[in-house]
Amino acid sequence: MASKKEKKAAKKAAKNANLKAGKKNIKGSKNLKTNGPKFDLKALWPILAILALTALCFSTAIDNEFVNWDDDKNFYENDNITTLNDENFWSNTKKIFTSPIIGGYNPLSVWTFAIEHQVHGIDNPHLWHLDNLILHLLCTLLVFFIGRKLGLNVWPNIIFTLLFAIHPMRVESVAWVTERKDVLFGFFYLFAMLYYLKYLTEEKKKKYMVVVWICFILSLFSKIQAVIFPISLVLIDYYFDGELRFKKILSKAPFFLGSLLFGILGIQFLGEQGSFESNDTYTGPVRIFIGAWQYTVYLIKSIVPYRLSPLYPYPPSIPWYFYLSSLSFIGTAVALWVAYKRKWKVVFFGLGFFLANVFFMLQILAAGQGFLADRFTYIAYLGLFFMYSWGLQKLFQEKPNLKTPVLAGSFAILLGYSFMTFTQNKIWKNSGTLWTHVLKYYKQSTLPYGNRANYYRDNGQRALALKDYNDRIKLKANDAAVFNSRARLFFNSKNRDTLLLALQDYNKAIELKSDDAEYYVNRGATYAKLNNMDMALENLNEGIKLDPSFTNAYLNRSVIYNQRGQYALALSDINKYLEFKPYNADLWYEKSRLHNATNQAQQGLEAAQRALKLGNKPLYLVERSKSQFMLGKVNEARQDLQSAMSKGVQVNQNVINQIMGN
Repeated sequence: MASKKEKKAAKKAAKNANLKAGKKNIKGSKNLKTNGPKFDLKALWPILAILALTALCFSTAIDNEFVNWDDDKNFYENDNITTLNDENFWSNTKKIFTSPIIGGYNPLSVWTFAIEHQVHGIDNPHLWHLDNLILHLLCTLLVFFIGRKLGLNVWPNIIFTLLFAIHPMRVESVAWVTERKDVLFGFFYLFAMLYYLKYLTEEKKKKYMVVVWICFILSLFSKIQAVIFPISLVLIDYYFDGELRFKKILSKAPFFLGSLLFGILGIQFLGEQGSFESNDTYTGPVRIFIGAWQYTVYLIKSIVPYRLSPLYPYPPSIPWYFYLSSLSFIGTAVALWVAYKRKWKVVFFGLGFFLANVFFMLQILAAGQGFLADRFTYIAYLGLFFMYSWGLQKLFQEKPNLKTPVLAGSFAILLGYSFMTFTQNKIWKNSGTLWTHVLKYYKQSTLPYGNRANYYRDNGQRALALKDYNDRIKLKANDAAVFNSRARLFFNSKNRDTLLLALQDYNKAIELKSDDAEYYVNRGATYAKLNNMDMALENLNEGIKLDPSFTNAYLNRSVIYNQRGQYALALSDINKYLEFKPYNADLWYEKSRLHNATNQAQQGLEAAQRALKLGNKPLYLVERSKSQFMLGKVNEARQDLQSAMSKGVQVNQNVINQIMGN
């Protein structure tokens, strides 16, 4: 007869064997025998096929451009990114990790933009899109292994992974460069999940938990949505134990503490940016019903992804079905309670995972311009997709004769999803296609008209831009920003009557919002184009008074001073500009030119050297040549001048005669 010690060892071995099997029956009865999470060469073809199909579905995203919806603020107009170089690498990195963007704190995602800017440059958006796709493919690979660890057999796991990979609700997270934070945080989140599953189902090696912690922290720095990760760990524990054990929940306290710290930071940044007041039409208890409708739509779209849009603006009034949708919250609560009591582990885990990972994205606190966003489901849908796939697995086991037709139907649905995804990527082609698609569904929303008008304006499509600006003003005539934007359209003209229209719009913008420095600076620039320099200076001075850090004001004022021959004042404004933006090579060139004009050759030489270090344009050599000539370095001056002219720079003949001695 075996001793107590031997019995205990046998019992422990049996428990470990159950964990390695990767699952129990949905009602917690006898374990189902599977091949477990082992992966061999025979299993290579499914994941390769999945990755190939996913790449094909998103291939239409690679040729897309950047869009004027947060891409500008996140990277292509972000000084921390556009000015990054070897000299300021660490200082800019520090700024990225210590400041929010548009109310959000996702510094690691922003930092990847800085690296991309260095490697790819801003003129090649296709490589930026490719990087998003690569991250999504890596997430897909992780989901495949997670499905195996959770006990899905081959075909259900293929369906589970494909649902994650090619569902049309993925498009926003992959095709929009700004949403790098989704695929980046998702990668670290899923990597941490996989290693926690390895920790539970294999030998409990501490090195696995080290990986979990590292990935958790990186995920938090990528997107604040990662604060839900500790709850996901609790749900994974439940999935294997069949119980919510207080001791195991308590062991996640360090994870919860990390999430709490980042959560507080995120709320603070959102509050500072005014995101919680971004829509003050609906306040109080009514916001619960907005969140309930959002939750209901996400549930429906996990199966029927209808009417997909990059923006879902708030309705002008709350429809009746928003109130009725509160039943989805009640139904979910009841389903979770019943599933827990009856030990329907897959239901509790899957539905709980979805609810936990989407709950804080519901617009109950009114953070955002819209009340829905496809991207919020990137990780959350994993729970629902697992439930759907497990249900198929149960069906195949209990009714094997239905396996072939059900698989055929499932892949027909997935084929439909793949076509929708392939097509949906194309609406992100550029800002024009993006906002045209939004207006297909939401013609009473002002944002799409304004953003599409800006796109048309910046691409020289003046008539189309003007029509969109006018349509936006018809919808909301008391918005200063649209008059400022339309004025910029008129400002780009040389016709005096058109410039007067710009002036009229700037006057209207200031009438509606008299404390905005930009409007005064823009009106000052318009007066300058109309040759009214006194009024130009008056407006520029007012802009600087309202915002002393508004760099364009100093730049425009320096131009006026330069035209008037007031070089000392022009130089003072350029120095002020460079205090805020010290990596603008063109302004260092202007500084050199002004120093040379005022016989400050040494300062001119230093400024020219700085310009060449930052920009290395042949034109900069001309000013360095002048500085060197004034300092008596004739040979060096002649070498610089000859080099500039050999590279196509047109130089004033008097300068050539003076330096070359002709």
